[in-house]
Amino acid sequence: MRKFKLLTSFLLVFMLIFCFSLPCFAEETTYVWSNLSDKSTATSTETTNDTLNLESPSAILIEQTTGQVLYEKNCHEKLRPASVTKVMSLLLIVEALNEGKITLKDSVPCSENAASMGGSQIWLDPRETLTVDEMLKAICVASANDCVVAMAEYIAGSEEAFVQMMNDKAKMLGMKDTTFKNCHGLDEDGHVTSSYDISLMSKALLNTYPKITNYTTIWMDSLRDRKIWAYKY
Repeated sequence: MRKFKLLTSFLLVFMLIFCFSLPCFAEETTYVWSNLSDKSTATSTETTNDTLNLESPSAILIEQTTGQVLYEKNCHEKLRPASVTKVMSLLLIVEALNEGKITLKDSVPCSENAASMGGSQIWLDPRETLTVDEMLKAICVASANDCVVAMAEYIAGSEEAFVQMMNDKAKMLGMKDTTFKNCHGLDEDGHVTSSYDISLMSKALLNTYPKITNYTTIWMDSLRDRKIWAYKY
């Protein structure tokens, strides 16, 4: 029986599947997907049974506009979100753009704290600045921890204050399974969310700032005269 590998680009990871390290495969099935042009919907039996035979512990698929759940598996199980945390960070960044608090041309400094994050990064130097546009590219393409912390400090004054904004926004969106401890996703006790909650903040991000896909669909680009590649979750 033919198998196909599910795409693991940034958008599909946080909208479809809650698995950050294992490759996931699905066998051919007769499962009927719902969409706006087809009024057929998944039955409760199809939703309850793991018809996709996913290896991930938790997953969800929703329709972006309505939020209708098309498929779910253990969608309220609390797990460590890793860099999918950045979905909420991006949501707060684009809200600041929409509200005119920042612009894409703003120069954002890098603090010693931001430069020290480690993990996935672009090795920001405390002596340099990048525009918000460049920061967004680095966060979406390279999952840059240093850049997301620099943006958090630029918007809220400190990473701690930004994380409080993240948790406040989570409550506003009805994300009952989520507690954020940082804005980048490096493992920390109590830093958890669920695939259901990820779908809520992902829906909010895509509907609030559709242009985010201009960044999240980049596979390779350059920044500071260096190549950057799409980060593989």
